Amino acid sequence: MAYTITDACVNCGTCVDNCPVEAISQGDDKYVIDADICVNCGTCGENCPVEAIVEE
Repeated sequence: MAYTITDACVNCGTCVDNCPVEAISQGDDKYVIDADICVNCGTCGENCPVEAIVEE
């Protein structure tokens, strides 16, 4: 399963700090996950304080 960051993202950076493979970066208006790098571990979603990261 791939993960995506929804518009609920508040740009807190928690996901970036917790991603073990550095697959998350700042986009234009929210953070984005690079599907080619992501290992689908789910750590980003587990640590998101606003539940803005979901499985596609």
